[in-house]
Amino acid sequence: MPKPLLHLMSGKIASGKSTLAKGLAAELSAVLLSGDHWLSRLYRQQIKSVTDYVRFSRQIREVVGPLVIDMLRACRAVVLDFPANTLQDRQWLRGLADTEASHCLHYIGADDDLSKQIACSQRSC
Repeated sequence: MPKPLLHLMSGKIASGKSTLAKGLAAELSAVLLSGDHWLSRLYRQQIKSVTDYVRFSRQIREVVGPLVIDMLRACRAVVLDFPANTLQDRQWLRGLADTEASHCLHYIGADDDLSKQIACSQRSC
């Protein structure tokens, strides 16, 4: 039986990582786990600053990490749409990638102008 695949996203803010993650999950019938989705549902009223965002993101990772490992052990492909813009974020993702599953890093190399276009298209600029 082939190993399940863990898909990780990397790239600038507003480069299209979430769009890619959604597409991959649909195409591969994989489980999609999005940090922003969890944060907006669980802590919408409580996130007032970057410090709040970081604190609640860490709390979510404590729950999501074991869940990802359980799904991979159950031979489910997982697409993770979580930020990797700090060393701690990357270490967390690397720890998940070092499980018994194979992993694939999807890097989106968008320049600043493209990132701004994508961000503006997702909200009225």
